[in-house]
Amino acid sequence: MKIVAINGSPRGMAGTTGRLLEEVIAGAREAGVEVDIVCLSQTPIQPCVACDLCHKVGTCPIKDDYEIIKAKLEACDAFILASPNYIFSITAQMKAFVDRCNGLAHRTALEGKYAVVVESSGGGEDEEVLNYMQRIVNSYGAQCVGKIGSPGAGPRMFPDQEALFEKARALGRDLCAAVQEGRHFPEQDEFRLAFKARMAYLINMMGEWWPYEREYLASR
Repeated sequence: MKIVAINGSPRGMAGTTGRLLEEVIAGAREAGVEVDIVCLSQTPIQPCVACDLCHKVGTCPIKDDYEIIKAKLEACDAFILASPNYIFSITAQMKAFVDRCNGLAHRTALEGKYAVVVESSGGGEDEEVLNYMQRIVNSYGAQCVGKIGSPGAGPRMFPDQEALFEKARALGRDLCAAVQEGRHFPEQDEFRLAFKARMAYLINMMGEWWPYEREYLASR
């Protein structure tokens, strides 16, 4: 089983989000699974420039590590998205990566995979960001096994920390179990299937302008 964790914190694993992510990863490792950690602070992803080439040829021409990370997502069984709450949303680093993944969303290319999402905040309103990241997961076609987020209580610290960490480790274990069991989360179907239909309509509408995505859709 392959799991990749994508951490959008500018502080990488040294930040508060990284600390909570460590516990989720520890749970996956307790289940005997190794996790490949990608810190976007160390592999900066440039913003999408809307050149449309990814829709035409299937790869992005921007010279950074995006295609390497995309390949890891395509090859994995499950993934983790982790981001601090920056003004009611994900970080600029994570948003740049998500925007570059628009082809994965158009093709719902991660269908059959599973994910969990991780967040920390300075002062709460965690659910808004967690829900947004779950929508990102579902837009790629994947199913979200669970979410964990918390306000901080200082650098790399949380209120009721031991209980939170046990929940985080349990989430990591549950992610592995979901892959092994081939679980289905029917409550996510309405959004996932409606989004998939929207993207199919978009690709068909763009037709000759998006040949790679059109051919992908025809072969599925």
